[in-house]
Amino acid sequence: MRDDTDFARAVAASGKTASRLRGDYSHMADDYSIDQAWDRYTAADHALWRALYDRQAALLADYAAPEFSAGLARLDVRDAIPDFRRASDLLDRATGWRLVAVPGLIPERAFFDHLAARRFPVTNWLRQPAEMDYLVEPDVFHDFFGHVPLLTHPVFADYLQAYGCHGAASIAAGGLEPLARLYWYMVEFGLINTGAGLRAYGAGMLSSYGETRHCLDSPLPHRVGFTLERVMRTRYRIDDYQQTYFVLDSYDQLFQATKGDLTPLLARAQALPVLDPAVLQPGDRLFGPVGRP
Repeated sequence: MRDDTDFARAVAASGKTASRLRGDYSHMADDYSIDQAWDRYTAADHALWRALYDRQAALLADYAAPEFSAGLARLDVRDAIPDFRRASDLLDRATGWRLVAVPGLIPERAFFDHLAARRFPVTNWLRQPAEMDYLVEPDVFHDFFGHVPLLTHPVFADYLQAYGCHGAASIAAGGLEPLARLYWYMVEFGLINTGAGLRAYGAGMLSSYGETRHCLDSPLPHRVGFTLERVMRTRYRIDDYQQTYFVLDSYDQLFQATKGDLTPLLARAQALPVLDPAVLQPGDRLFGPVGRP
């Protein structure tokens, strides 16, 4: 059964009220899923999708992790807003994942349950043309372009399911905030060290034209080698570019670090002081900006 108290808390955490959310929440199933209603997208919607896609795709060769670019090419969704059923069939063959349409923000518990069952929630509405550069709520471009390509990668796909499986235990243990920081930094804003140097794989930056460049080129943010507790304790920004990004050596590093019971570490991270993202910590392994010719 749907927990409307849980939903109200999730909405409050977003800084909005339920009446101000963009999506249509009036026809949800108990798991907050809805019909994508693909036939309702207009020609203008598809044209805006292509404009967003082309602008981000032009950056991928220099900024994106190769696994992300390969996944996006495999999905072949440049010409129109994707049909989630078609994309789900491709993902199911690749890694056993499927997509479910949602009206927008959903509660943590429902989100975790979907991930644990290898279902990725994707918002069904698209932003307006005036919101090309900034959007308060995640839309279909952020959710699909940013997140879905890496669901074709077996290790990252397994990590995301494992993350979802930690959700119920984290809520019971009072460790939701450290788990949310793990998602923010390592799914939305993660970097990875490749043979060609640092590359972005996080959905939050690869769906954002400005942050895609900022995360690798700017001298302002710290780029810190991944350690699990450091990530779980570091506060993040929701209103500006990140002040710290965390760098993986491999996706398997992330998967292995989060295997098993995270409850003791979540409890410890919850009890310790939250770290300022602008302040370096002893033992941080630093990476410099990539820079462009």
